[in-house]
Amino acid sequence: MKSVLITGGSGFFGGLLKRRLLDENYRCTNIDLVADPDSNPNLISVQGDIRDPALLDKLFAEHHFEAVFHCAAQLAHDAIDDNLLWTSNVDGTRNLAEAARQHSVKKFIFISSNCLWASNLGHDVTEDEPPNPIELYGKSKLAGEQVLADYPDLDVITIRCPTIIDSGRLGLLAILFEFIDDGKKVWVVGDGDNRYQFIYAQDLATACIQSLAYEGSNLFHIGSDHVVSLKKVYEAIIREAGSRSRVAHLPKAPTIAAMQLAHRLKLSPLGPYHYQMIAESFVFSTTRIRAELGWTPTLTNEEMMVRAYRYYADNRQAIHARTDVSAHSKPASMGIIRALKWLS
Repeated sequence: MKSVLITGGSGFFGGLLKRRLLDENYRCTNIDLVADPDSNPNLISVQGDIRDPALLDKLFAEHHFEAVFHCAAQLAHDAIDDNLLWTSNVDGTRNLAEAARQHSVKKFIFISSNCLWASNLGHDVTEDEPPNPIELYGKSKLAGEQVLADYPDLDVITIRCPTIIDSGRLGLLAILFEFIDDGKKVWVVGDGDNRYQFIYAQDLATACIQSLAYEGSNLFHIGSDHVVSLKKVYEAIIREAGSRSRVAHLPKAPTIAAMQLAHRLKLSPLGPYHYQMIAESFVFSTTRIRAELGWTPTLTNEEMMVRAYRYYADNRQAIHARTDVSAHSKPASMGIIRALKWLS
């Protein structure tokens, strides 16, 4: 039985990947700041910090990992402060790579982000195009990639992914789902015809597992197929919900200006990346990952968002009572957006 380390395995995607690996007969060790809700005879759960080199050295020495799946990250809307975000996402990544090197663990799979860009490039974005992050989270993920480039002796597979969606994904999505569940207007900025790609969590987990058999290092973009407009995605959820909601439009320029002001005043969970991209199109090219891994997506944006909404609608009361869970497993705070709901 092969032994692997998963960082962030108590969170939304890390937990899903952990359960997939357990189902495929891997012995899994999870390290996370948050307590692990799962138990399994082949699971070891460690509530700890990847910024602690001594703890990592102990784990690597004890468990003789075949691979590291680095899913842990501090998010901008959940981190206590900027230093926590940066040191977790950058220094923590360096600590893991150093431990892998010291203990001869060659395979290192890193979950990166499409937050490395914050504008519409006008075409499907390939792995060769230079990133241009504008906020701290995106900058930290790019810095994490650059840290791993200093370890050529590791086989590093970096997977840049858009927003990960499946049953159980909450965070900022819970705000949208609450609006729909309560029959409120769902607002788009501009005409709502912008196309924004998501990735189905199970499809991302499949790519991670396929990466175990890949020889050498590589960088892959991943995402859904047949990406339709955000307006059409929202309408699909509204139909599924049987909701009185309808899509309504906000003027682009003044809305983005208001979002920027609300962020500066710390009144909104939406940061610079969100208000740059909320009315833009952004789609990754998946040509390389298909060719190199033989990977293909299985769900469209609409299908995965409907799954996520169903989970929210079925568990709403329990969801809003959650506290000590990862950022993507609980609702984000609405802040000033609650006033918009009241007006809807």
